[in-house]
Amino acid sequence: MKLAEGIRKHGFRKWYERELLTGHAHLVLLLFCVLGLMMALEAATQFKTRIDRFIDVVAVIVCVGAGAWALRRYLYCLLHAEAVANQADCPACKTYGRLDLLQSDATGDNVVVRCRHCAHEWKIAS
Repeated sequence: MKLAEGIRKHGFRKWYERELLTGHAHLVLLLFCVLGLMMALEAATQFKTRIDRFIDVVAVIVCVGAGAWALRRYLYCLLHAEAVANQADCPACKTYGRLDLLQSDATGDNVVVRCRHCAHEWKIAS
């Protein structure tokens, strides 16, 4: 979910929480891929026919591909959420995460926000 859309729809703190949960869901997928990879490698030692070995090779390739994608997505979600969270402190009064969305660019990644406590405005870039 884009930063501007998430802040507008749920608020900053809920957006941040959802980004972290999405990232950790990808971590769980990565763990399942590792388990699948270990099972496929174990099964490869027991089967002797070419079809069974081909199926095991396909399972290994799928697990490695999905695991690499899940790891990449996990790291992106966490780093993106933390980069935005580091900018969510009001420069004037140091209040964290209590902000309103004022405007965003066409991509929704760069937003101008206002502090709910002191009404100071600043830009958050993701």
